[in-house]
Amino acid sequence: MPPILAYLVASLLYAALAVWFWRTRWQGAGPRAAAPAWARFAVVAPLLIHGYSLQITLFGGGTVSLGLGNAISAIVGLTVLVYWVASFFYRIEGLQALLMPVASVAALAPVAFPAPHPLVHAELPAFRIHLLIGMLAYSLFTIAALHALLMAVVERRLHHATVPPMVADLPPLLTMETLLFRVIWTGFILLTLTLVSGVVFSEALFGTPLQFNHKTLFGIISWVVYAALLAGRQVYGWRGKVAVRWTLAGFVLLLLAYVGTKFVLEVILHR
Repeated sequence: MPPILAYLVASLLYAALAVWFWRTRWQGAGPRAAAPAWARFAVVAPLLIHGYSLQITLFGGGTVSLGLGNAISAIVGLTVLVYWVASFFYRIEGLQALLMPVASVAALAPVAFPAPHPLVHAELPAFRIHLLIGMLAYSLFTIAALHALLMAVVERRLHHATVPPMVADLPPLLTMETLLFRVIWTGFILLTLTLVSGVVFSEALFGTPLQFNHKTLFGIISWVVYAALLAGRQVYGWRGKVAVRWTLAGFVLLLLAYVGTKFVLEVILHR
């Protein structure tokens, strides 16, 4: 199957799941019966097709082509994979209706924004490990951002007379909040490793510390934001709307650090 066709098929399958989850789990009021067993495994089909396409476009020709489109698609693909694995251990079914539409759009990103050129020095194992850790960090913070949005929706809907079935079936807000900070802690550790490995990689390759540019600046600021959020949680017990706002602020800064920088360079400046 050609990569473009595979991306299209994956996108359509993600979209079909998004519609199904929305109609069966979100619409209406009051609790509903548990989702059928196949619903948890249905995401495997588009995920495998998505992964197959990424393997070709990312590593075709023995190089690594991590342009804007491939980066977005790979990060969201990893996000879906992490979500699917986590769904066996935590009650996070509510994220399906939020994540599947994002995955449907992101799957087509390599078609809309093809990689202009392969990455240099991508053959180095240390560089590939650095990229993998960074993508995992982005994936976890994507889940954290969606989870924070879900918490905001739940908190708002609890004050209404009618409660959507998915909201009624979700764990209590305090439990969701605990899970949110577990995800943020894990993502924060990976983000720290990404910044540290970036410094080490830069010194080993260029003989200079990590280059100070827009990507580095926004990456460091996002690290500070998440560090402040975690410190505020430990010291002052930050929770609720404060936690949601700081989580989303850090995620926006992460988007500006990598995706935003790539968009400016590749789409606007054509570099």
